[in-house]
Amino acid sequence: MSITARQTAFSILLKIEKDKAYSNIALDSAVRELSLDSTDCAFISRLVYGVTERKITLDYVISQFLNQPIKKLKAEVLVILRIGTYQILYMDKIPDSAAVNESVSLAKNNKSSYASGVVNAVLRKVSLEKENVFKSLSGDERLSILYSAPIDLVRFLKHHYNEENAEEILKSALNKKEITIRVNTLKTTQNELIEILEKENISTEKTSLKDALIINTKGAVYELDAYKKGFFYVEDVSSQLCVKELDLKENYKLIDICSAPGGKSFTASQYMNNTGKIYSCDIHKHRVELIQSGAQRLGIKNIIPTVNDATIFNEEFINADCVLCDVPCSGLGIIGKKPEIKYKSLDEIKELIPIQKEILSTASKYVKKGGTLIYSTCSINPNENRKICDWFLKENEDFYSVKVSPETERCIDEGDYLTLLPHINNCDGFFIAKFIKK
Repeated sequence: MSITARQTAFSILLKIEKDKAYSNIALDSAVRELSLDSTDCAFISRLVYGVTERKITLDYVISQFLNQPIKKLKAEVLVILRIGTYQILYMDKIPDSAAVNESVSLAKNNKSSYASGVVNAVLRKVSLEKENVFKSLSGDERLSILYSAPIDLVRFLKHHYNEENAEEILKSALNKKEITIRVNTLKTTQNELIEILEKENISTEKTSLKDALIINTKGAVYELDAYKKGFFYVEDVSSQLCVKELDLKENYKLIDICSAPGGKSFTASQYMNNTGKIYSCDIHKHRVELIQSGAQRLGIKNIIPTVNDATIFNEEFINADCVLCDVPCSGLGIIGKKPEIKYKSLDEIKELIPIQKEILSTASKYVKKGGTLIYSTCSINPNENRKICDWFLKENEDFYSVKVSPETERCIDEGDYLTLLPHINNCDGFFIAKFIKK
């Protein structure tokens, strides 16, 4: 592995540690700036995501072989120890000796020579004791350390989904991340895209949902020629299913109230055959511009990118056939893609609930009689999902719920609502509720 790759991984992880940057954003920015081959990109991605999502596990192991509290380590040294420990525990193709030596080199090359002895000693002990470091764990602590999840999150998931499902949810977040795309049927077909991608040496796998494909690529998706030509875009099966539940038809008026970066609006445009009007909204102008550029790349004409505050009534949106209300949420369903989320305090979620209620209540005012309203989140927290929808139905007797995707397997019985879980439905954790205005 090149020195540049290791140094790049260190720099990204240090930025995440010091500046609380999101791993996907910091990684994407670094890869765009540097000219790295696909092997280096794959190594950097594995290391950055691996260290980030295993932070609690790595710190537990490191602390067993330190002569001081781990909190006293400078950020540079802690990041280097995490990098070395992760390679020793989870990257079988890298010899332990190489992981140790390269970590010592990182210390010397990043103003941490004073700590090179500590780095060397700790990582050698990790290498010698790696088969025994987790043997004493049990109960909630075992789940917390093995799957790098705060103890409060472990107990929260056990309470709502039982212990077996809680462990599977946490385990699935650490599994290899698949990239799911949506075929842009305005430009091509599923079979044509499969052939196009094969010519770019990209293998594909069909899913249970029509026009949704899993692709295998070591490089960045946006570098693929098929992507640049607008033949597909990245969107999880859960989001695609959410749009499918709108039952869209040509010439409909759709309000996608929290749309950016626009994936659901893009899928909606295909169901509507590029006819009618889709108001794709976000409160921030720069995110609305993302919707605009995505629509242009895909050849979509019926999207109207709109800067809009979802909590404030907008008369222009009234009498809509469908309203999609995918509200800001905790993101507990996508901790596998954004591992930083699982380290946030669960108390922060409580602050979102009044906003979610306000957005749903405002969005419901746009639905015409007989029209459809979808409420969704990328969370698996019932407080943001089922409880809000129950509240909404009590407050709005002119709406009733209908069962979402009856054929889809469910982990828990929530009546008409649907909570998708990664280990059961092979997609992001996601919630969908569907309402019809009487």
